[in-house]
Amino acid sequence: MPKITPNYLEMKASDLPASKAFYEQAFGFAFTDYGPDYAAVEGGPVDIGLAAGQEPVAPMPTFESDDLEASLAQVKAAGGKIVKEIFAFPGGRRFECLDPSGNRLGIYQPG
Repeated sequence: MPKITPNYLEMKASDLPASKAFYEQAFGFAFTDYGPDYAAVEGGPVDIGLAAGQEPVAPMPTFESDDLEASLAQVKAAGGKIVKEIFAFPGGRRFECLDPSGNRLGIYQPG
């Protein structure tokens, strides 16, 4: 059986410039533009692409943080809408937010 590992996550962005600005401010990402309708963050263990449009609805990606409270403040300052404040779950703590295009994100701290 072949080994299959995740290496890319693509999300839809109804407002591509606003979504790029959110991820740059909230997470410090640097995007490469591939034409007017696509941008990507590359070079990490999982690359992320933002594609202009609204369909299909994307799954919820999660991002690991080493300081959950600081990450919550940074996401709020970047304009992220918090839909679940910090809560405990098996394996750590997390919060959930929406980016400007309505993609739901989970930010967690293991523990």
